[in-house]
Amino acid sequence: QVQLVESGGGLVQPGGSLRLSCAASGMFFSINDVAWYRQAPGKQRELVAGITGGGSTNYKDSVKGRFTISRDNAKNTVFLQMNNLKPEDTAVYYCNAGVTTIQEPSKSVNYWGQGTQVTVSS
Repeated sequence: QVQLVESGGGLVQPGGSLRLSCAASGMFFSINDVAWYRQAPGKQRELVAGITGGGSTNYKDSVKGRFTISRDNAKNTVFLQMNNLKPEDTAVYYCNAGVTTIQEPSKSVNYWGQGTQVTVSS
């Protein structure tokens, strides 16, 4: 069984920063592509940033230049550094990862974390 646990959310004023973490635990061979999504009240979940197993990154246009996704493969952890936060960044942030598990070594199985709340408000 694989678990993804997000942390680092909280309340921050506009212009502030937060660093989210997504830590994977369990029995697996590798963490492959990882992405951060967010969902604001009354809105659909949307892709914020992604990073491949090789380290290539992509970002939603509205967060480019403010958010940075990175990974520490030795710690099975992916980070989302969020700077110059805006009220419209308020949402629950979810980590999503493709994992090559011991049970199914020929596949990349998709997992979600439980989410962490980010609130940007003065």
